[in-house]
Parts: sequence; structure tokens; C-alpha cells
Amino acid sequence: MPSEEFIRGMLYLSLTVVGIPGNTAIILAFVSVLHWDNRLLAADVIVLHLAFVNLLVVTMRCLLETLASFRLVDIFSEAGCKGVIFIYRTARSLSIWLTFVLSAYQCLSIAPPGSRWSSLRTSLARYLWVVFLTLWLVNTCMSSAAALFSLGAKNVSMSANHGINVQFCFVSFPSKLSKEANGAAQVGRDVVPMVLMTLASLIILIFLYKHSQQVKGLRGSSGGRHGGGRGSERRAAKAVVALVTLYVVLYGVDNGLWVYTLTVRKTMSNSLISDLRIFFSSLYSALSPLVIIASNRKVNGRLRCAVQVKTIEEQATTPATV
Repeated sequence: MPSEEFIRGMLYLSLTVVGIPGNTAIILAFVSVLHWDNRLLAADVIVLHLAFVNLLVVTMRCLLETLASFRLVDIFSEAGCKGVIFIYRTARSLSIWLTFVLSAYQCLSIAPPGSRWSSLRTSLARYLWVVFLTLWLVNTCMSSAAALFSLGAKNVSMSANHGINVQFCFVSFPSKLSKEANGAAQVGRDVVPMVLMTLASLIILIFLYKHSQQVKGLRGSSGGRHGGGRGSERRAAKAVVALVTLYVVLYGVDNGLWVYTLTVRKTMSNSLISDLRIFFSSLYSALSPLVIIASNRKVNGRLRCAVQVKTIEEQATTPATV
């Protein structure tokens, strides 16, 4: 096996062993919460949906890239490429938009009770299924073009015009205009939620700063402890800011490489750019579960409970020694 394929396989394997267990743990934790509490809050539903699409991203790209790099499976035929690219791009864009929805909802959650923004949060929670349905429909339609023109590596000439190398597959557009139009649509689809979620995170940071100043003033004047009623919202807000920061850094690199791919010639043979793009675009889906598990008390509590139950069961089944 060439060293380049081995390194690629190890990189994708590292994302796989982190991303699949992490996202699966979040999904199982919220299923457990739903089973015992018979309901999920709107923020929980958004995080659960985000973990599901992140699991799709890691599975469809990182796991399959790992298997293909180590030559364990050959799934990248023409039909396989169309399916992988379609599901991956749909899940990837949904991951971006759901991160924005989560940041927007958390931004509304820290609004004062009874305000116009607070009522907007209630409306968003009530019609959250409409938001999910709209995002699925829009992103599915936008991902269909690349899947339509995708080809297996064995079925395309390296000299084909208007093509984009996506490692084991190629996307060969019929014209330069269609390639640039599709590329511009994808960049816009990523940049718009990035700007919106950055704005929401700035609002959250401003609120957290003002709140900390108010708490310091109250403590200085009365010597007591204040402001404990909405601690959970502030912790969740900090976690959302961390997720948005992670997104902006990783997808900023990804979109920069994507623009480079669209603007330079002979990118069909540039597999390094393809590897870097796929790696950075998948890195968020693999690392974001770590942020969620560390910051979400429901997920953390359910996982701790599961570990404790398993430990007790193992101790109960272990024979006693004299």
C-alpha cells in the first residue's frame, strides 16, 4: 500500500473512531431521556438532529474513505459515488444549518421572559418540525446536482474538463458555467449560516459579558450570591458559542479550499486538495460530539448513569473470592 493511502486511511480512521461513537452516544442519551421523561425540549431535539446528521457525515465519508484507503471494500462505483456524494453533501449542509438553528434558538433563550424575542423562541419551538422539513427539502435539492454528475474513478478520464476530484469519485459538470454556478451555490449555502450564527454568537457573548458585570456589581454591593436562576441557559449558551467557533474555523478552511478548487485549473488531478477539503469538512462532525458531551448535562448525566449501571452489573456477575 502506498504511504499516501496509508496516511489518508489513518487520518480518516481517527475521525471515524471519534465521530461514530460520539454521535451515537448523544443519540442514545437523548433516546433514553425521551424514554424516561416522555418529552424532549426544543434545544434537545435540535442537538439530537445535529448528532444524527453528523453521524451520517462521519459514516458516509470518514468510514468509507477509511475502508477504501486500506482497500478493504470497493464501494465507489458510479452508483456508489452518486449515493455517497448525495448523502454526504446533504448531511454536511444540514449539519451547518442545524448549528445555526441551535445558535439562534440559544440566542433567543437568553432573552428576558415576556419580551418579543422570548415569544419568537416559543414559536420556533412549536414549529420546529417545519424548520427541519424545509432544511431537508432545500438541502436535498441543492445536493442533487453534484450527485447527478458524479462518476466512479474508473469511468472518467483524468483529462475531462470542468471536473472536480473528490478522491475516489469525480464530479464532471457539463460546462464551466454549471460548475461555477454549483460552486457558488455551495459557498453561499455555507457562508449565509456562518454569518448568521456568528452574529448570534456575538449577541450571546455580549449578553454573557453584561451579565457577568451585573453579577460582580451585585456581589460587590451586597456580598451575596446572585443570578443562579438561569445558570443552565448560560452554560448552554457557552457550549453553543464553542460549537460555532469550531464550525467557523474548520468550515472556513474547507470553503477556502473549495474556492481554490473552483478557481485553479487541472484540479481533477489534485488529490491533496480533495483530501484536505473532505478532512476539514468532516472534522466538525467528528469533534462537535465531544463539545456536546462535555457541556450538555442531560447527555453527560445519561452517559454517567449508563457507565455506573454497567459497573454495578459487572460487579454483580463477578464471583466473590475468599
